Amino acid sequence: MLTRFNAEEVFVQIKIPHLADEVNEAVVTLWYVKKGDKIDKDGDLVELATDKATFNMPSPEQGVIAAILKKEGDTVKVGDVICEMEING
Repeated sequence: MLTRFNAEEVFVQIKIPHLADEVNEAVVTLWYVKKGDKIDKDGDLVELATDKATFNMPSPEQGVIAAILKKEGDTVKVGDVICEMEING
């Protein structure tokens, strides 16, 4: 995660984590949140599908979704930024 600071807010970029050995990409199949939604740490953020499995990616932080950068149907790779989250300081 890359963090940038503002006067009273912290924005965190949420990236695709390591998925599995020899799996480097996935398809975004379903967003459980939209811009402006509050989410708890470990809450369901997005559903990803690989050629081997479909799984939910939990939120690594508690905060508010500031931007969704990948849409449903997009192919994403490990390390891609998929959304930004605002965490109040």
